[in-house]
Amino acid sequence: MRRINKGLAALTSVALAFTIAACGEEKSGSTETKAADPASLSAELTWWDTSDAKNEGPAFQELIANFNKTYPNVKINYQSVPFAEAQNKFKTAAAAKTGAPDILRAEVAWVPEFASLGYLYSLDGSELLADESDYLAAPMASNKFDGKTYGVPQVTDSLALLYNKELVQKAGIEVPKTWAELKTAAQAVKQKTGVDGLYVNAAGYFALPFMYGEGGDLVDTAGKKIVVNSEQNVAGLNVAKDLIASGASVKPSATDSYGTMMTLFKEKKVAFIVNGPWEVNNIKSAPAFGGVENLGIAPVPAGSAKAGAPIGGHNYVIWSGVPQEKAAAAVAFVKFLNSAESQAFLAEKLGLLPTRKSAYDVASVKANAVVSAFKPVAEAAVSRPWIPEGGQFFGPLDQMATEVLIQNKDAKASLDAVANKYKAEVVPSYATN
Repeated sequence: MRRINKGLAALTSVALAFTIAACGEEKSGSTETKAADPASLSAELTWWDTSDAKNEGPAFQELIANFNKTYPNVKINYQSVPFAEAQNKFKTAAAAKTGAPDILRAEVAWVPEFASLGYLYSLDGSELLADESDYLAAPMASNKFDGKTYGVPQVTDSLALLYNKELVQKAGIEVPKTWAELKTAAQAVKQKTGVDGLYVNAAGYFALPFMYGEGGDLVDTAGKKIVVNSEQNVAGLNVAKDLIASGASVKPSATDSYGTMMTLFKEKKVAFIVNGPWEVNNIKSAPAFGGVENLGIAPVPAGSAKAGAPIGGHNYVIWSGVPQEKAAAAVAFVKFLNSAESQAFLAEKLGLLPTRKSAYDVASVKANAVVSAFKPVAEAAVSRPWIPEGGQFFGPLDQMATEVLIQNKDAKASLDAVANKYKAEVVPSYATN
């Protein structure tokens, strides 16, 4: 990969320098573009947006329209790419050095992987990191690899306990703080209202609060050890299994566990679910739910060790193959997308959690009850391992969740299979239990 250094004119001065460095070869070239105003910046950029096309996409397209009011000559080719396809699709295009987007909305775990492969520009020294201290430390950390920074955090999130306030009130129960309390509360809802109390989603990411709750984790990066099949994780999964076996939770759907969970919750057919802020707009617009005023948000319940949910979110990254003449426009676009004002706009529109400290000072964000409820949830979230292989952990975990929570297979046996998969295909240099 080549290394490129450039200058870009500032809005308030003739020259505002920034540097975009790609990992790999030490060749370098530089050009300097001086622009007195944004209208002189001209380029055509492709952006892959991996947000939900129906629920979130329109808000991002509105941001593009706002961007073009200031930058009329920067055309953005907006492409909504399904999240489940984007990781491999980007890797394939970047490896072929053709067809990759100039800008990508990447899941946090993808950034170290893409950076290790040489597919992203390092943003060190660029305008995008001039105010790095304004970003929350935890989401910013997911953009670091091998001492360099390859993205900026667009949104942070974590899982929380979402509940139907009306059903909880009818059942006369308190919001549960432990999994044991949730079991009792869900059974009470069923008994007193006739509505199912809980839906446990059978997916690897959603199994993490159960595993973290008993003190478990996937790998020990410091000790370079695979710990996914630990006794703590077995205990955590057995807690989830018991919620289903006892009838406290609906048995997850074998065909579309997540979609079924959301349909039941929006139609007021289940009182409790575990999910994140990305679904708030979807819930708010559901005709039968009763509006966002009926949505309760609380930290995920605790296990015997702690309450813990994974840090999630997405980052903006720039492909290392962006032509030199387009890089200035790419930086300007990402800077606009990730300004405190844009983050506040998304918080108001979608209930998404900003990653900028200054965005939380915006009046609309301060007044947003959903953001206020999720902020402490995200601040207490458990960091995931920010290693290149981190994005490959969840395929095997999803298979495990299906086996354990739907097919009722033994948790230890399924976790052992995950550990073997990690050792063989994901982190072969790590030791096993």
